[in-house]
Amino acid sequence: MELFANLGWIILGLVLLYYGAEWLVQGASTLAIRCGLSPLVVGLTVVAFGTSAPELAVSVDANLDGNGGMALGNVVGSNICNIALVLGAAAIVFPIAINRQIIRREMPILLGISVLFVWFLRDGEMSQIEGGVLTGMVILYVGASLWQAKREKVVDSDDLPEEVLELAKKGGLKRIAMDVGLVVVGIALLVVGANRMVFGGEQLALAWGVSPEVIALTLFAFGTSLPELATSVVAAMKKQGDIVVGNVVGSCIFNLLAVVGMTASIAPLGQGALGNSDLFIMLGITFLVMPMMWHRRNVSRWEGALLLVAYLSYFGWLVVKEIAKSGGIS
Repeated sequence: MELFANLGWIILGLVLLYYGAEWLVQGASTLAIRCGLSPLVVGLTVVAFGTSAPELAVSVDANLDGNGGMALGNVVGSNICNIALVLGAAAIVFPIAINRQIIRREMPILLGISVLFVWFLRDGEMSQIEGGVLTGMVILYVGASLWQAKREKVVDSDDLPEEVLELAKKGGLKRIAMDVGLVVVGIALLVVGANRMVFGGEQLALAWGVSPEVIALTLFAFGTSLPELATSVVAAMKKQGDIVVGNVVGSCIFNLLAVVGMTASIAPLGQGALGNSDLFIMLGITFLVMPMMWHRRNVSRWEGALLLVAYLSYFGWLVVKEIAKSGGIS
């Protein structure tokens, strides 16, 4: 019964995180558009941050609970999941065309901060100063995105759902109050959902005899990446490659800069049982996808299958390693 109760807390946490992020993005997006920001700018800022809100909530809660390794494992696992599983599955549905900006700007940024992230953890800890550096970098990244959007004078974007754009056109204090309410309730759901998910994960780790970091690398990472997976598969079916790649790469950038940066700024993040091998796997998969994108500016079905196999192999390796550690394999 205790096992099912802990699984129930995790499932409840995932549901609350999902609706919290959805309502936060919807409320904040419509408010931002009302304030005169273009849909593109909102997509680059509010939506990009909103899709990383579940990881942020889980990581902050885990760190405050004294489990920095779980917080870092959630981010590392989410980035591996985003690139290998989400992008791989989307490319299998339909080959993904790659925009030049992704190759020239976003991917080099992601590669650079991934290397910096691993280097910061060379001593087994992400200090508050290092967290501050990452937080400063996300402010610069958002600022540069806003400046570029303004310079290019782009006033529309496919990154926002049609219903969000329609709601933003409706005026009145009642509608504004509803948007503010969505933001407040969304944040509250994120906080409660993260707390219940971390609690259930820690109890499950104790019951199964595995490290909390492995729970974060697998169950948490997959759960908090489900919105990106669903969005990307639907976008691939509609042949909207820019949304797929922007969703994946943008989420990875915000995970490393905003999630890790803000979480470590609150309190230092200890690496715990998170292995260096997991860090280098994240780094390797990030570097692996670059030549795929560069080659003919397209991620083909067979390359998507390769990424998917890489993710399943990593997941299997984690399971086998934990079984061996517990004495199940001699």
